[in-house]
Amino acid sequence: MKTIFAVVFSFAFADISADALDNIGKVRLKGFLGERLDKMIKGHVEGTDVDYITAPFLEKTETKGWWQSEFWGKYMHSAVPYAKYSGSPKIAADIKRGVARIIATQEKCGYIGNYPAELRCGEGWDVWGMKYTLMGLLHSYDYTKDADSLDAAKRLCDYVIAEIGPNSSRERELWQTGNWSGYASSSILEPVVWLYRRTNDRKYLDFASYIVKGMTEPESGPRLVDLALKGVSVADRNDSSYNSGSGWMYVCKHGRSKAYEMMSCYQGMLDYVEAAGEKSKAESEELRNLRNAAIMTAEDIVREEINLAGGCACSEAWFHGAKKQHLPYARLQETCVTTTWMRLCERLLEVTDDPKWADELEKTFYNAYLGAMKPDGREFAGYTPLSGSRWHGQHHCYMHTDCCTANGPRGFLCFLRELCRNDGRTATFNFYASALVQGFDMYSLYPRENTVRIVSRTEGPLKMRLRIPAWSGKTGVKVNGVGHKGVQAGTYFMISRDWKLGDIVEIAFDMPVVAHKLDHAVAFTRGPILLARDSRFADGDMMEPFRRGIKDGQRIDGFTPIRVPSDDIWMAFSAVLPIGLHHENPEGANWAEVKFCDYASAGNLWRSDNFYRTWVPEEYNQFE
Repeated sequence: MKTIFAVVFSFAFADISADALDNIGKVRLKGFLGERLDKMIKGHVEGTDVDYITAPFLEKTETKGWWQSEFWGKYMHSAVPYAKYSGSPKIAADIKRGVARIIATQEKCGYIGNYPAELRCGEGWDVWGMKYTLMGLLHSYDYTKDADSLDAAKRLCDYVIAEIGPNSSRERELWQTGNWSGYASSSILEPVVWLYRRTNDRKYLDFASYIVKGMTEPESGPRLVDLALKGVSVADRNDSSYNSGSGWMYVCKHGRSKAYEMMSCYQGMLDYVEAAGEKSKAESEELRNLRNAAIMTAEDIVREEINLAGGCACSEAWFHGAKKQHLPYARLQETCVTTTWMRLCERLLEVTDDPKWADELEKTFYNAYLGAMKPDGREFAGYTPLSGSRWHGQHHCYMHTDCCTANGPRGFLCFLRELCRNDGRTATFNFYASALVQGFDMYSLYPRENTVRIVSRTEGPLKMRLRIPAWSGKTGVKVNGVGHKGVQAGTYFMISRDWKLGDIVEIAFDMPVVAHKLDHAVAFTRGPILLARDSRFADGDMMEPFRRGIKDGQRIDGFTPIRVPSDDIWMAFSAVLPIGLHHENPEGANWAEVKFCDYASAGNLWRSDNFYRTWVPEEYNQFE
């Protein structure tokens, strides 16, 4: 099969499947998204000082139980695929230097970290940091095939097994270390499974099984399976004795509502199910329960937690946020939570082949994720409220970075990897953007506009699958000008043909503006995009309420695209709406023009005088 790329990278990527990074090597984003990605790679990934983020490993003086040792692994998780995507010699050199510095800190016992000996594998984030170090080393191995990286990863994992594995020397189990009822430490499962896949050494699969038992069996442990299968919502999984009032601590030993760490555990669990099933050549009831628990938990998150921007969590914890998103809760949408949710959706998309997970990932990417990224790509906000202003994240652990800025680049990878997958038999388009992909060129201003054109640059028989979003009730698909029937929302639409150079597929999505109501508040979405008012429009008081009459789920006509007021705004719309309470004055009772932009653009000047609002209040009457 002919493709538009002469070079094909055969590269095992540690996240999902053997061809995941191969996909990144064969994709080039153009247009708005391409510009945002290029800026992030240049300003953030190339701009990371690897000497700075590896320095704590040389010192080993962490006595406060902090998480300095996570930053290097997170950097490597994104640096390796972006080195492939961009061909940047700077990133390639930094990867090599960063790995050499990390390996130089490894002790004879195998430990890599920054905790003194007496505090290792205990309270705090030591095991969590080793998780990310394992990830980084395995990414390095995949990138260079340097045996030193794999050997260092094996020695580090062997250290963890000896210290807190079965029959360990410290007389504590892995799930009993760290924070949040064992979530943080148990999430090391993910790179342990990766290590097994790269070595085929049964002891690492056995260790993964041990971690899964700790995740599922102890009464005071994570309990990631039984609570999920019983239908207990993620926000309700704390023990009845857990005190979330005066005894609450922002980072605490107990409690099961921490979003980031819980989802990280399920990510590893899905990898484990796949690896263990392959080893046994059959899927047991236990493995089915593990997979079903992950899927049921994610479905609960969609129902109970995900807001219109595709974000979730308050102060990084579950809180039944979907029904509270119109209220000014603190610390909404931590970027670490956003990125981890995207990674989990990506994994579920591969496991289930259900396009609803692509729908979820897309919503989060275009809203919460891009909204958290500074326009120059150099950093990510720690939190992105649905109304307010964007602002810089904290400096963590006495370092000039934070977990969200370190995590941010990993999110874009989820979109990039799943944009188009082509295995030579089927090309699956999950997302739409101007891009050069495997065997096809794609031209579109989506989701600013509702049309997509895909041009064949390949010849021969191939199936094409097009994701039809659930929100697009009437989607048109044409091949070389001829319309196709049977296109249904929320499914993949299949085209099977003998492709010729220049064949054209055209897609026209139904992209209505829809109203959403909670209590006495109203918000609007257009396709996958949450709309927001922004102070740059200078079109009145953003707290001015709507009059009664707008219904939840109502399609709202009359939203018209308008010229954006500045280059900072991606898309803008104007609508005449029933806003204002002056019923007694005929002129004041008239509908008024209101302007909106996409949520990701709202407040993106990162200044306190640039504020925005998504949920607008609705009037009350005397009987309420």
